[in-house]
Amino acid sequence: MRVVLISGASSGIGAATATRFAEAGDRVYNLDVRPPAAAAPGVTWLATDVANWAAVEEAVAGVHREHGRLDVVIANAGISIRHHVLETTWAEARQVVDVNLLGVFALWQASARRMVAQGGGVLLATASVNGHRGFPHYADYNATKAGIAALCRTFALELSPVVRVACVSPGAVLTPMQLAEYSPEMLAAVNERIPAGRHARPAEIAAAFFYLASAEAAFLTGQELVIDGGEIAGSTTSDFGAAVPQGSLVS
Repeated sequence: MRVVLISGASSGIGAATATRFAEAGDRVYNLDVRPPAAAAPGVTWLATDVANWAAVEEAVAGVHREHGRLDVVIANAGISIRHHVLETTWAEARQVVDVNLLGVFALWQASARRMVAQGGGVLLATASVNGHRGFPHYADYNATKAGIAALCRTFALELSPVVRVACVSPGAVLTPMQLAEYSPEMLAAVNERIPAGRHARPAEIAAAFFYLASAEAAFLTGQELVIDGGEIAGSTTSDFGAAVPQGSLVS
């Protein structure tokens, strides 16, 4: 049984990932500001704001005290606020950066200190194909996802060979965040731009995290695994979008 921490596991990719690890017999903790919509066997919710570094340290320390170790930590929590670059406020941009990028740093740092002391562990995170190309109305979000990939490489270099580090960059995934921001017509338009012809299922991203945390991936570190159905293989872009109200916050 491994001890697994996952931030933002109350819905979407995080919830699917928590379920995947719990079904394998791992002891899973969900660090999220919101409770899960439904209780998942083997998953414990810890009310935690990843933008609050002291709160992250407290949550990580508590789990470590209880079990004496941390095996896998996945920084998944993220938000997006759709807005034009000229209309983005400091408060909105700061919120996105604090959760999406600095929240990863906080969780990885607190966990890595204990992993180094115990002699091993795996740090993972959810990045995005948005970090690979421009995507209108998501400038701050895009920048944070590119930043996660940079954090991944740097943490890997500084913590190897004791701690492995990797991130997953999904393309379009049918999550509550996606459903909140896109109309059925917009979802269909996205599907037309993806060579695979559809959105990914959260469980497919969860399977990637499960692999990266496994012994089979023991020689993999400092890498970004893109799972996008071929979306960026031909430099496709998503330039539709006026239908979604700007300033809507989802997580």
